[in-house]
Amino acid sequence: MPPTRSGHLPLNGLSIYYEMYGGESKTPPLLLIPGGFMSTDSMRSWVSAFAGTRTVIVFDQQGHGRTPDTSREMSYEQFADDAAALLRALRVERAAVLGYSQGGGVALQLALRHPGLVDKLVSLSATYRADGWYPSVLEGIRGLSAAAFAGTSVARAFEEHTPDAAAFDAYLEKMKVLSIEDQNISDAQMRSIAAKTMVIAGDADALRLEHALAMFTLRGGGDEEAAAAGALQRIPVARLAILPATSHIGIFGESAVLAPMVNAFLDDVVPAPPDLFQDSSGLRGR
Repeated sequence: MPPTRSGHLPLNGLSIYYEMYGGESKTPPLLLIPGGFMSTDSMRSWVSAFAGTRTVIVFDQQGHGRTPDTSREMSYEQFADDAAALLRALRVERAAVLGYSQGGGVALQLALRHPGLVDKLVSLSATYRADGWYPSVLEGIRGLSAAAFAGTSVARAFEEHTPDAAAFDAYLEKMKVLSIEDQNISDAQMRSIAAKTMVIAGDADALRLEHALAMFTLRGGGDEEAAAAGALQRIPVARLAILPATSHIGIFGESAVLAPMVNAFLDDVVPAPPDLFQDSSGLRGR
């Protein structure tokens, strides 16, 4: 579907390209944050998965897609501030936020730095610090060169607004530093996030599964009362989804599988129990 609004906005020294899909909705809009080297064009299947039920906003981060790079350094914190500036410019008071990979790290920073803007948070195949990735992942990033991007959509999109090859090299080096140094969110900061959180990963992901589980636990996941009762007694504050036989790249292709789970999280819906285990109050059904 075509966006209902799109264009560039001058924010934080950048010319940020964004797209908005859908009209007025009673639910908070959903902000999609693409991963590293990705753009709005990469998010089409995710936009389609959600735009039928809620307003969706997606944007290109610094140097990505249609947002030109500048001499400004890159950081997760700065990218989060850019996302906050975009939401405010669009007069969005609160939004649900879903970020993939690098975008998931940005989403975490957005929830930390601008808690009033984030209604709910979905971390898709992302970490909150560098030791969450397998070491081989960071080694692979260190070895990236401009030649690896020759002829790709990443390079073509960059060349459309900045044809200077040296500028792309500079962008790539900044992205490598950003990815390798990552961010260092403390356990205390993770606990302090106000927004309900959903953590999603693949069992063959680039992040270690124990890191995903730690994120889930720090966000309040795990319910001993439900474990004892055999059923939920309240809407959980955190949810965890691990997809089988799914890699870091593979999970990005699972929008059709994940969208119903994410929508249920955003709408505070829990699975209906078998009739056999319901009581008259319906609580055992939770």
